[in-house]
Amino acid sequence: MSRSALPRWRRRLPAATAAGVALLLLAGPATAVTAAPPTADEGAPAVLERFADEQADVVEVTVADSAQLDELVATGVDLDHHVTRVEQGIVVHAVVTPTEVAALKRMGYRVGGVLYDSADSAQRVAEREATIAAHRAENQAYSATLAQTATVSDVKIIRADYYTSGANQVLSVEAKWAQGQTSTSTLTVARDSGPGTEIGSGGTQTINRFVDAGVYLYHRGAASVTTRPHRIQITSPTGDVAVVEVKEWLPIPETNPEGPGYQKDFVTSYLTPTELYARIKQLAAEFPQLAEVVELPYKTNGYRRKAQVVLGAANANRVAVDSLAWGHEGGNDISVELADPGAADRPLSVTVTDKAIRVALATDAAGAVTSTAAEVAAALNAQAGALVKAYTYRGEAGAGVVAPAVRTPLSDNLKAPAGVSRDPHPVYAIRIGKYRDGSRTGVLAYAQEHAREWVPPLVTIETAERLLRNHATDENTKQLLRTLDIWIVPSINPDGGHYSFYDYASQRRNMTNHCAPGGATDALARNSWGVDNNRNYTEYSLFDGYSGASPSCTSDTYAGPSELSEPENKNVDWLAQRPNMKFSMNLHSSGNYFMWSPGAYATPGRLSAPRPTLAEESFFWGASSRILTAIKRHRNMAVTPARTGPISDVLYSAAGNSGDMLWYKYGIYAWNFEVGTSFQPTWDEAHQEALEFSNGLVELMRVARDFDKDKHRPTSTLSVAPGDTPGTVSVRFDVSEPAAVFYTLDGGRPSYTSTLYASAGIREGAETLTVPVGTKIHWFSVDAAGNVEKNYRPDGDSKNFNRGWATLPTG
Repeated sequence: MSRSALPRWRRRLPAATAAGVALLLLAGPATAVTAAPPTADEGAPAVLERFADEQADVVEVTVADSAQLDELVATGVDLDHHVTRVEQGIVVHAVVTPTEVAALKRMGYRVGGVLYDSADSAQRVAEREATIAAHRAENQAYSATLAQTATVSDVKIIRADYYTSGANQVLSVEAKWAQGQTSTSTLTVARDSGPGTEIGSGGTQTINRFVDAGVYLYHRGAASVTTRPHRIQITSPTGDVAVVEVKEWLPIPETNPEGPGYQKDFVTSYLTPTELYARIKQLAAEFPQLAEVVELPYKTNGYRRKAQVVLGAANANRVAVDSLAWGHEGGNDISVELADPGAADRPLSVTVTDKAIRVALATDAAGAVTSTAAEVAAALNAQAGALVKAYTYRGEAGAGVVAPAVRTPLSDNLKAPAGVSRDPHPVYAIRIGKYRDGSRTGVLAYAQEHAREWVPPLVTIETAERLLRNHATDENTKQLLRTLDIWIVPSINPDGGHYSFYDYASQRRNMTNHCAPGGATDALARNSWGVDNNRNYTEYSLFDGYSGASPSCTSDTYAGPSELSEPENKNVDWLAQRPNMKFSMNLHSSGNYFMWSPGAYATPGRLSAPRPTLAEESFFWGASSRILTAIKRHRNMAVTPARTGPISDVLYSAAGNSGDMLWYKYGIYAWNFEVGTSFQPTWDEAHQEALEFSNGLVELMRVARDFDKDKHRPTSTLSVAPGDTPGTVSVRFDVSEPAAVFYTLDGGRPSYTSTLYASAGIREGAETLTVPVGTKIHWFSVDAAGNVEKNYRPDGDSKNFNRGWATLPTG
């Protein structure tokens, strides 16, 4: 059975109440009725507006609760990765201009002081804690189970992870308490000080409730320790006790996959998109038997703008003028002058000399200028329409009288050197492998969906260099290139990347202006245009009713006019369609997160995209542990357990993100790095981040190779324990590796349509089934590579499935 044959489903969210949606999800697939979001300029919720020549700062914004946080996200505000829950509410960090700060204050948000200003792009951009999609029903079911029996503790420890990060020793604990929905109590964790020592000898720490959208998820917290504990104990406020052994998070194995003489450290500075593409072309030319550069089918809209100017100070008397030609194709040579004729009773007139446009304004009998903005715009369009398009400011009637203005050149305001192309830009990938014909397992790595994230492209270049330069001397690398078909795209968004390097460091999006006439189309809005390429994909998007993207053309999370409207996104979709593509890594910054699907939820109710199955999520976790251990090997930097997991567990909703498209649409195991602690750190830090995360990206290749070579069939066993009520037993399946278990309880032959063994809940392990004593259980397991236990044929007529009885051993 191929991996694509495992149960997969996608469901668009209907335009219904939260309760109706929940009912639909329980009832199964149905024809979706979706309400299209507002257009870019009409009917949208209140959104922020960003003006040109304003630099963005990082400021604190305090909201009352999760509902107000969702409202803040809906304004399109550009949030960094930082959410802190305090007694007064939730504190987030926003990347905003002074104009946006003023707008937030008018909307009633509490805006604090500046944390980092525009001169601090090389400093640490504050991270944010995560929110998580959750289901209140899980809490209710858990409480109901406890109410039926007094033998089950009302507190359950989900995770207890010890890890080192740098010189620090840390214990991270997550636990679920039955009263957590209604009680605000913290939980106290008591530690031992090693094997054979008493609980409490290693000290205590407190963990706090994690509540999102009014739904209790679990308690969590981390604290520094001086010695590694072996066991921890939590005693709930009601007196119930839970004890577990502590596991080590990301232990570094003694064996190193990098053999003697392994070459690395190939990046020496930040690279613009032009330089990134030149680098992969150089590599392909040097290693023609192992690599080739592929131009992806869709060119971007280009690092280019029309030349523009806005004349006038007040909105009512402003005239905006745009060239018809691109700035670099002649638009930058145009100038406009609004001249006072210096005489009485003069008519409005326009003269054009080459590309110099002179508007002689009308005057009255006293010689005062009388031409309005609307009249000047109309005259320019009538007399200079072959060169320019003029209009009043952002839908204003233009009734105000214009002020004379000296000759002012139009400009596209682009500052990149001439060596940066202004034409629609090709997007390039380097394809690496001994056999690049689609016959090998495909792996995709891509970076710079968000323009201002300068470190992730370096990770891709460092990785490409390592793969090619170590091929001749390192046997492990040689195996990777024989086994895999590797595609690396160092910059998905070259237009935005160039704009971030040369024009506006905080640029997140591409450069395409989708704002409609009468909206924010003038030169003063030029830093507000573009589509967020990581909100423009097809699965669980804004257009499906999911949260975390904006319909406003000036929002930093603008989803675009439609799914896959942007060439950058079409290129990723084209790559994902390759039948052999099985693994991917989307590289972003910042925050040191490591995540996978689901990545979106709908509000109200935080209704999440479907979670992976227990087997799929087990595979994600297992592979992630390998990848993160490889990252840690470089300088002992640990991506923490709290920042590892499904996006809906550890970050925020990102409707229409690429990882969800790759996973739900194409069945690709898709991960997302959030590299480092800043978008543009100092070079010394950027250099180290590139090296350590390249370790992780190469380890993903090793995961893919092992997947490709995996012919080992899983095994599974049945565990039976006393039930909580008379006449029942508790049943669990244990597997030898991440594998799906399909089972029947009626004596029937199990198949792929049988019940799939599931997770007990968010970030919990496998479920425990409660069945009547004597139940006949038939089952089989299948791993991620499609290997079926005992070579059983679930869709055939073989009978070598597993058999068991729900009975306790006697004697």
